[in-house]
Amino acid sequence: MELASYKHGAPPEHSGYTSLMKRIALTEATLVSAARKLAKRDADLARILKTLGPPPLWGRPAGFSTLVKIILEQQVSLASAASLFARVNAGITPFRPARVLELGESHLKTLGLTRQKTAYCLALATAIETKQLRLSQLARMSDDEVRAALTSIKGLGSWSADVYLLMVLRRPDVFPVNDLALVTAVTKLKRLPVRPSSQQFLEMAEQWRPYRSVAARMLWQFYLAKIETEALA
Repeated sequence: MELASYKHGAPPEHSGYTSLMKRIALTEATLVSAARKLAKRDADLARILKTLGPPPLWGRPAGFSTLVKIILEQQVSLASAASLFARVNAGITPFRPARVLELGESHLKTLGLTRQKTAYCLALATAIETKQLRLSQLARMSDDEVRAALTSIKGLGSWSADVYLLMVLRRPDVFPVNDLALVTAVTKLKRLPVRPSSQQFLEMAEQWRPYRSVAARMLWQFYLAKIETEALA
């Protein structure tokens, strides 16, 4: 299909979607409901729902450790990041910003962190300790306010902020457009001749408002299932 076929306005319900509603976290029940609504709009998502069922919520706990894990996940496989995070978590007790700062750069590097990610973790720990970043306030902020707060910290870009919004705060309409797995999934799912650009992907995702977070979960679900199937082939 041509990408141009997805260039249309947001569904009618988006126009009345208030800021307050955007801050209501997804639950298992609302996730299933939204997935069914999306399946009625998009035949490819309907195929995912029919074949794989509703997507997992994939919720993560709020706080410092999750943000560290998100930093470690940048530009590496989830398996590699999980292994590194387990090593870091075991090597820092208690796993808190103050302890990370106390142990410092050399200790983080002995645990396997690159120089760049060591700097990012230290910047995050410093921001929390100095109250530049108040994690307890994020749940009360709008999506844009959360993005601004998180991306003000060195090492936390738009992808990291979107993952925190989507997985931790469980906001319903967040779409990490630069996520490689999402781009790969939509290219395969919709049998596109080439991967869409970020702008094209955003335009495509307009049809999924105000449940783009749910569409993202469905695409991740498809991506993981595809990987598993190919591995068994």
